[in-house]
Amino acid sequence: MAEVIKRDPKKAGTAEKAPVQKVKKEAAEAVEEVKEEKAAKTEKPVKPAKKKENATGLRIGAAILWLCALACEVVAILVYVEKLELPLPWTPLVKTLVFLVLDLVFIIIGSQLWKTANHKDPVSKKNKLKFWLWNNMGVIVCALAFIPFIIIALTDKNADPKTKKIAAIAAAVMLVIGGLCSYDWNPMSIEQKTEAESVLEGYTLYWTSGGSRYHLDQDCQALVNSSELVGGTIDEAISSYGKDFLCKFCMKKHLDEIDGLENLVKGANVE
Repeated sequence: MAEVIKRDPKKAGTAEKAPVQKVKKEAAEAVEEVKEEKAAKTEKPVKPAKKKENATGLRIGAAILWLCALACEVVAILVYVEKLELPLPWTPLVKTLVFLVLDLVFIIIGSQLWKTANHKDPVSKKNKLKFWLWNNMGVIVCALAFIPFIIIALTDKNADPKTKKIAAIAAAVMLVIGGLCSYDWNPMSIEQKTEAESVLEGYTLYWTSGGSRYHLDQDCQALVNSSELVGGTIDEAISSYGKDFLCKFCMKKHLDEIDGLENLVKGANVE
């Protein structure tokens, strides 16, 4: 008579589950490996921050360029009123316009250097008039570099009406362009810098070569198209690279973890 072998149901269930659990574990490990490989491929190289030119050097450069701009204006006036003859194969009007264009170029480049210096080494905004004048020095110089010429061109009784009109309109257009390029639309104050340093002391921040924002995360969505990042402290971000504001995506992500982040984004009013 054949012997009947009875199987323990508990042992049988355990034996059947073991292969399934093993497969699940292997699948989970495979998913983790894929994630790690993907992260390794997408991770961007981060260069350590380096100390760059200081604000004083930038301001000296701006002053020199602005002096060159004023010199070009003087030459343009002398050529326009025919008090200066230059050995160039152009009419007095063309010579005048050439020097006005050089005037504009020197103004714009000088103003960019000045604004960069002010963002690296900001002043206090407690005196609002002084704060505005200091940050928009380029606008003042631009006015000095074109308004005197416009007045002389319009009041010159000996000039040809057509020449007078062309010269005055050209100078006025350059005045507007230079003023808009020289104006600091988002000035940095020492109060903002102090607030940022107190909130983000000890944190490693990330930024790109362009733009004016720094980030708390390498994988911030605003950095998705950036191939290389720079990493450093908040002082290096502001003083060496002129990065003034925290990225709004990073602010929203870490707002519950770090107090005061809402004061570091563009448009925040820090007194």
